[in-house]
Amino acid sequence: TISKPFYLQATAVTQGQWKAVMGDNPSYFKDCGADCPVDQVSWDDAQEFIQKLNEKEGTGKHRLPTEAEWEYACRAGTTTEFSVGDHQRELVEYAWYANNSGDKTHPVGQKKPNAWGLYDMHGNVYEWVEDDWHDNYQGAPDDGRVWVDEPRGAGRVVRGGSWDVGSGGLQSSNRSHNGPFESAKDLGFRVAAVPEPS
Repeated sequence: TISKPFYLQATAVTQGQWKAVMGDNPSYFKDCGADCPVDQVSWDDAQEFIQKLNEKEGTGKHRLPTEAEWEYACRAGTTTEFSVGDHQRELVEYAWYANNSGDKTHPVGQKKPNAWGLYDMHGNVYEWVEDDWHDNYQGAPDDGRVWVDEPRGAGRVVRGGSWDVGSGGLQSSNRSHNGPFESAKDLGFRVAAVPEPS
């Protein structure tokens, strides 16, 4: 259950967006271009980007999505293995992954979006979310809030799969984790936002 409304960026943060905010480009796949997802960013790097974005806009509304929000948005109302059904043959039109990526990232938004207009929720790059890693959902918040330990745990959750994994790694429910300081050429993020009060 998601108890509070939120916005989610339609694509992963691109190399161009990262450069506009941070002034550099850490990506392994720089040759892919400004419209490709930024990669080789850690959870800590994503937090720094969000902090600078909020400062630039004079707001505090931007943040990483929670794990529950990410999966809710990925599923877009479905209960199937992928947001487009249960079969890999449907997935090809929606995701860059090991079967079709050519071992690299691709510009965002080239594949079909899910039912809620979100692109690349499966594949292209794994995406950081805010939550600490837990082996299962026992004790998880039931309202979509972020699940963090005090003190914070050693791992952060990543979702969505990437260009270098098979279809099993792209399932809406698939989850993994890395240390908050770790970066990789198959790892990026997208930004969530809290709606402005009306």
